[in-house]
Amino acid sequence: MKIFTKIKRRYFALCAMLIFICSCTDYLDIIPDNIAEIDNAFESRHEAENFMWGCYSFIPGVPYFADNPSLVGGDEVWLIPQIGEGNRNVRLRGIALGEQSATNPLANYWSKGNGGKNLWKGLRDCNIFLENIHKPFNLEEGERKQWVAEVKFLKAYLHFYLLRMYGPIPIKRKNVEVGGSIDDVQAFREPVDKVADYIVELLDEAIPDLLPRIEDPTLEYGRATQVIAKALKGKVLLYAASPLFNGNTDYASFTDKRGTVLFPQQYDNAKWQKAADALAEAIQAAEAAGFELYSFANNPYAKNLSDSTILAMGVRGAVTEKAPVENREIIWGATAHNPFELQGLCQPFFTAANAGRWTVCASYAPSFRVVEQFYTKNGVPIDEDKEWVSTVDPYELRTATEADRYYIEPNHKTVNLHFNREPRFYGSISFDGGTFYGNGKFIEDKELHVTKFQLSQIPGGYIFDKRSSTGYLVKKLLNYQTSVGEKSYDLIDKRYAFPIIRLADLYLMYAEALNEAKEQPDGEVYTYIDKVRERSGLKGVEESWTNYSVTPDKPKNKEGMRQIIQRERMNELAFEGSRFWDIRRWKLMEEYMTKPIYGWNTQGEEAEDFYKKQLVYQLKFDQKDYFWPIKIDDLLKNSNLVQNPGW
Repeated sequence: MKIFTKIKRRYFALCAMLIFICSCTDYLDIIPDNIAEIDNAFESRHEAENFMWGCYSFIPGVPYFADNPSLVGGDEVWLIPQIGEGNRNVRLRGIALGEQSATNPLANYWSKGNGGKNLWKGLRDCNIFLENIHKPFNLEEGERKQWVAEVKFLKAYLHFYLLRMYGPIPIKRKNVEVGGSIDDVQAFREPVDKVADYIVELLDEAIPDLLPRIEDPTLEYGRATQVIAKALKGKVLLYAASPLFNGNTDYASFTDKRGTVLFPQQYDNAKWQKAADALAEAIQAAEAAGFELYSFANNPYAKNLSDSTILAMGVRGAVTEKAPVENREIIWGATAHNPFELQGLCQPFFTAANAGRWTVCASYAPSFRVVEQFYTKNGVPIDEDKEWVSTVDPYELRTATEADRYYIEPNHKTVNLHFNREPRFYGSISFDGGTFYGNGKFIEDKELHVTKFQLSQIPGGYIFDKRSSTGYLVKKLLNYQTSVGEKSYDLIDKRYAFPIIRLADLYLMYAEALNEAKEQPDGEVYTYIDKVRERSGLKGVEESWTNYSVTPDKPKNKEGMRQIIQRERMNELAFEGSRFWDIRRWKLMEEYMTKPIYGWNTQGEEAEDFYKKQLVYQLKFDQKDYFWPIKIDDLLKNSNLVQNPGW
């Protein structure tokens, strides 16, 4: 009887544990719910390959408003309140509006919801793959090693995505077996350094067996390669070295229920050198594999263009030109994600017929501060340029002349802010009176479109739910071959792989890491910033600041160079999602997310009324916004989890 009682107790204990485990699978998705089907998924090479592609499918949708908080959740762009009110595509704008909550988080990538998918489920599937890939009978060993390396890379990326959002996270080394203990299921969040080290460990394991480069773009582009993995490694180490994660005393009291401190409290400058070394290796690998900064001068259409337009098209083409054939700058692009909807929101109206349907919305509007942040033609900020500080009022009206024709329509009245800016400004921003290369018109001095935002000049007039909130549109993310006809409202898009990492990003990360690692900036720091500036026709940092800035010594010290590098990243990588994460890791959200969003008076009929600066919205920020909240339901399922501070 005692033996029976013991057996019965063990049986009920096991049942209780399984019920408990099942209740936890939503947040960490620890145990496969289709164990009987897993063996079938690895019977042959074909089934195993399909499972691997399933692991790739967990990469968050980079160009999708519904998925990617960095596209609409910061201070870079603003969508009018009316557009798609309640529409899933604009809900992540609520992050900038102070609408984030622990009850139902926006972009919930912990347990899915409001645009986020359950990345723990993705990590679970990666582990299933790694635990079973030895089974297919017809898989060659070399291919098996490559696939293992690819899935290890994916594990690293998904861990990094969660680290960037949530800070300290559990490490998902392997799946818990059905017969595992409750302690195995009740995962703790690990210190951020430990998580970063694990990500780097995975990447180091993966790199030797990954493809050195893509040989067949048709079949292989988008797969993990050695260059992509090395670039990601450098990026992870850069984050680990950045102020948010490196000696951040704001989180001194943030511990788990074991008493483990989750953020390192001692600043370690050596982390910057570690990041610099990894980024140098990534750059060397990228250049050896044939990656280079994109130049529109190599485009067949360039023969019909001025140098001014070619330079402006450099940064636009670096993002939207087809990789890797015409564009060797994109190291890793989101090949599975079509930026059709994104391009539709960037597409201006050129005729009244263009505004007939949702495919052309003309609503992805840069904020005023981003318009102002681009350099002057002299390669320095407006408020530092000697010529502008002494003689130019950026908001004074001025009429364009024939000399301005490559960037502004002659005889159009606009503000000084739109004259004599750097080529990246003209390649990134559609403004009132600005020329627009593309949409079926490719010959300068004869037929280029002009974007108009004064109400009396907007084709179709005022449209309640399809208009810019600031009097600007993003031009950079619109491929020049994407178009809408004169009598049509249907967008014919030229698809491209939205960049996750491109070479200019690597150069700027390397310059940043070097600047922080050294006592003072030196030639190598300048070199990699100057490479990026040169593509847009700008002189080097030292020359530009010496000749044109009211603070000529700024590049000569670490603090000044830090500010230059940060501005350079904001200009070069504008609208690609980088700024949203950069201002977090730099601990500068208070500076950027507490200021109001401004724009022009979009109800203005003429220039004198249109060019009046108006408040669009006051951003809302709290210290807790540096990291995402974990949903309260998920905390209840695992008593070992602790919530991020402030939530």
